[in-house]
Amino acid sequence: MSSGLRYGWTTGACATAATTAAYTALLTGEFPDPVTIDLPQDKHPSFALAREELGEGTATVGIVKDAGDDPDVTHGALVSATVTLAAPGSGVTFRAGDGVGTVTKPGLPLAVGEPAINPMPRKFMTEHVAAVAARHGGTGDVVVTVSVENGEELARRTWNPRLGILGGLSILGTTGVVVPYSCSSWIDSIRRGIDVARAAGRQHVAGCTGSTSERVVTELYDLPEDALLDMGDFAGAVLKYLRRHPVPRLTIAGGIGKLAKLADGHLDLHSGRSQVSTESLAAMVRDAGGSPALVEGVRGANTALDALQQCTAAGLPLGDLVAAGARDTARGVLREAPVEVDVVVIDRGGTIVGRS
Repeated sequence: MSSGLRYGWTTGACATAATTAAYTALLTGEFPDPVTIDLPQDKHPSFALAREELGEGTATVGIVKDAGDDPDVTHGALVSATVTLAAPGSGVTFRAGDGVGTVTKPGLPLAVGEPAINPMPRKFMTEHVAAVAARHGGTGDVVVTVSVENGEELARRTWNPRLGILGGLSILGTTGVVVPYSCSSWIDSIRRGIDVARAAGRQHVAGCTGSTSERVVTELYDLPEDALLDMGDFAGAVLKYLRRHPVPRLTIAGGIGKLAKLADGHLDLHSGRSQVSTESLAAMVRDAGGSPALVEGVRGANTALDALQQCTAAGLPLGDLVAAGARDTARGVLREAPVEVDVVVIDRGGTIVGRS
C-alpha cells in the first residue's frame, strides 16, 4: 500500500478466524495455529491463537485484533468465539457473549433481541463452519458465541449506546479488512444513526461536529439522544444518506471554522483534508457590504475565529453569512429531497454566533 500505512483486520474477521479454529479443534482435537481464513478480494490472512480451550462438545479460541495503523478503539482487544455442537439440522446459531451487544431498537440490519453480529460477519462465519464441516466430516450444526474482552467498556467509546446496542460492541466488517483512516466505520455509524432515528419516527435530526455543538442543539431544540448524529467531519456522509433516506428536518451545528469549509463547498471538514479559505470569507464580507479595510483584515485573518472577531467588532454578522453559505451547500447536496435545513454556528465556548 503506497501510503505506508498497515491494513488491519475487522472484529468480524477475527471472530471468523476464532470460529474456524474452534470448530476445527472440536472435530479433530487439534487447534490450527495459525488459522487461515478466506476473505473477499482474494485475501487469505492467518491469525495466531491467543487463547484455546477444548471441552466436551465445546471449544473456545481467542484472537487479538490487529487494526493495523487505524486508530480503532478495538485495536488489541481479545475477540473470542466459543463453538458448541448443536442438534442436527439446526444450522449455525449466533449468541452474544460477554462484551458483545444486543440490539434493542429497530432500524438496524438486525432484529431487536439479536446479538450485534452484523450480517456480513455472520455470512463469513457460516461459510467457514460449512467448509470445516466438509473437510473434517462435521454436520455444520453449531452455536457460535462471540465475546470481546472489556467490550462493554470499549462500547462506551462508540455509537452503540445511542444506536440502542446495549451490553457491548458490534461485530463488524464487510470485507474483513480495516483500511487505515478510511473512517468507514464512522460513516457506517452515521447511516445507522439515521436509520434508527427514522425507525423511531423522529421528524428532526441534528448533525453535530462535536460535543459542544451537540449540547447547544440539545438545549435549543430539546432533541432526544437518538436524533443526534455524531457527524464529526463527515457532513457529506450525513447529507448524501439523508438525500436517499429523508427526515423532514435537519439541523447542522458546528464551530465557525468547520462550517466555513462547508459554506465553501467542502463536504469533508477534517483539517487534513480541507482548509478554511480566508479568501472565501473575505468575498462574503465584501458581498455583504463590508468596508475595504475589513475585507483586507478578513483576508489576512489567522483563523475563522479571528475573522469572526474582526467582523463582530465592525458590526457585520459573519456567523450568519457562514450559516447561510453552509445551508446553501447542504441544500445543493440534498437536491430535491424533502428535508428542511437550518444551520447553527457556534464559537469555542458554545455561544451561538450565527444561524440560517
